[in-house]
Amino acid sequence: MRSVVQRVKRASVKVQGETVGRISAGLLVFLGVGQKDGDPDLTWMIDKLSGLRIFEDSAGKMNRSVLDLGGEILLVSQFTLYGDCRSGKRPSFTTAAPPERAKVLFEQVEEGLRSRGLNVATGVFQAEMEVELVNDGPVTILLDSEKTF
Repeated sequence: MRSVVQRVKRASVKVQGETVGRISAGLLVFLGVGQKDGDPDLTWMIDKLSGLRIFEDSAGKMNRSVLDLGGEILLVSQFTLYGDCRSGKRPSFTTAAPPERAKVLFEQVEEGLRSRGLNVATGVFQAEMEVELVNDGPVTILLDSEKTF
């Protein structure tokens, strides 16, 4: 499981011109699900996203999580995080999970984050989406449950 995590002042996602998800301060998370992902990856990602200390404390150090902040998460499905561009110019997505499996795991991540007390907004799975954000910092973190980066 992979994610691109951005610390934001606000973020929103639209489908066909209609806003379907919006947050104020918190995290915008683009989440990709791989073919081999299972419960360990799911648990790892939920723990990492809810506990990731990328918000500043009173001393200006990154010591606070989205939970500590009382922030929100905008979770957006993005299979292209599994795009492999090592060969040729066109990405291969063969390591991305099939949509049916990816949707189940995506929804489990959403549920897991909500169970931690987080307010979670989402995009629409498999829809063409427009994402708007105000990156805070900017701070952008890459996460991979297989720890390949």
